[in-house]
Amino acid sequence: MFKTLVFYGSYRSDRQGIKAARFIIDQLQQRNHEVIFVDAMEYDFGILDRMYKEYAQGQAPAKMAELAEHIRTADGFVVITGEYNHSIQPGLSNLMDHYLEEYYFRPAGIVSYSAGGFGGVRAAIQLRSFLAEMGMVTISTMFAISKIGDSLDESGTPQEASLTKRVGQFLKELEWYEEALQRQRKEKGTPF
Repeated sequence: MFKTLVFYGSYRSDRQGIKAARFIIDQLQQRNHEVIFVDAMEYDFGILDRMYKEYAQGQAPAKMAELAEHIRTADGFVVITGEYNHSIQPGLSNLMDHYLEEYYFRPAGIVSYSAGGFGGVRAAIQLRSFLAEMGMVTISTMFAISKIGDSLDESGTPQEASLTKRVGQFLKELEWYEEALQRQRKEKGTPF
């Protein structure tokens, strides 16, 4: 069993991407993952003033310290992003920027979505660089959901059979990396 954190960063009142989060969480749980949902609105730390590591030991807000522990003990991450002006959501980057070393040497899979036909891929490309800079290995398969308003219902149930088939390949690759990097951390530690 893997512990996988699902990050989601929309603050919009009409959060279409929450359907993608529900779908991914359900798929991970069906595969026996322990899933921690990290919703930027719920972890609303405000605009970044201090990173978690900049607080004195035991002085970080309790919710921030709790999330740091979840990140440190995760086997991998799924990061869900909508496309805002061809880039990732500001709420997502702000939330994730509160941490750094906690992410190191763990894989991340990228799920992108949009109202249109491109499925948020321009944001996903930028997100790949962002996550790599934070010490995560991003898997090569990206899971893009086009026309999210039609592709998933409110509960995250796919309206097209192809989504379930495609997500299976995406999650198999994520699990391969979760297992490989978990084993490497246990057997050899990390380079720093």
